[in-house]
Amino acid sequence: MHDAGPSPYRSALHRLRAAQKPARGTAAYSRLVNRPLGRRVAAYASTIGMTPDQATGLSALCSGVGIAMIALVQPTWWVGIVVGLALMAGYVMDSVDGQLARLAGRGSVRGEWLDHTVDCIKTLTLHSAVLVAWFRWSPFDSTAALLIPLGYTIVASTTFFGWILMWSLRAKNPSAPAAPVDGDREHPLRMYLLLPTDYGALCVAFLLLGFPSVFAVVYSFFFVAAAAALALALVKWWRELTVVDSERSGIAG
Repeated sequence: MHDAGPSPYRSALHRLRAAQKPARGTAAYSRLVNRPLGRRVAAYASTIGMTPDQATGLSALCSGVGIAMIALVQPTWWVGIVVGLALMAGYVMDSVDGQLARLAGRGSVRGEWLDHTVDCIKTLTLHSAVLVAWFRWSPFDSTAALLIPLGYTIVASTTFFGWILMWSLRAKNPSAPAAPVDGDREHPLRMYLLLPTDYGALCVAFLLLGFPSVFAVVYSFFFVAAAAALALALVKWWRELTVVDSERSGIAG
């Protein structure tokens, strides 16, 4: 008898394990849960012919369902579970599109644009939906609490824009400090300390949506952590670009 070899799923899974993005600097949920789960889903998706763009579309659909329910359906325990699972599924599929592209050994500019556009829409609408929900079914006595999701929208969108812009500027300026790689030393607790800034962990927090007071406290904690992380990132990015400008001025002189 001839050995039939590994199944298409196992073959795809093996190839994906050897073609992962660097894990350093990634928070624990994304690193330990979302990426491994996305890898398995991508391996299966490849066997049924799913394309990266289709995975992005499914990610948008799952996230859109969850976000719409936040704003339109009064929170109960089962609504929280559906919303949380929908957001988590959308985040898994957000990993799947990139993994399918790596499995094919190529990506597309169109696919990258679609992925980032969906991420931008998701970033803006998620916290806007919380603002609408708190306006309709407020867990607080004061409307001043609406400043929390409003502030979170600003922080999340600024963080996303800053990350995209820095990625572009680094590509245009080879003298920019290199990003850390997996081979660099990283404190073992760092990925857990980054959890409050992890979008995947925030998705899990929405499972508590049906318990408004508890969710409000957890959501507010995530907001404060995200704002603090953005402040640190802005300082880091400013210093990095100052180095680039100094080196360019030296070359020009």
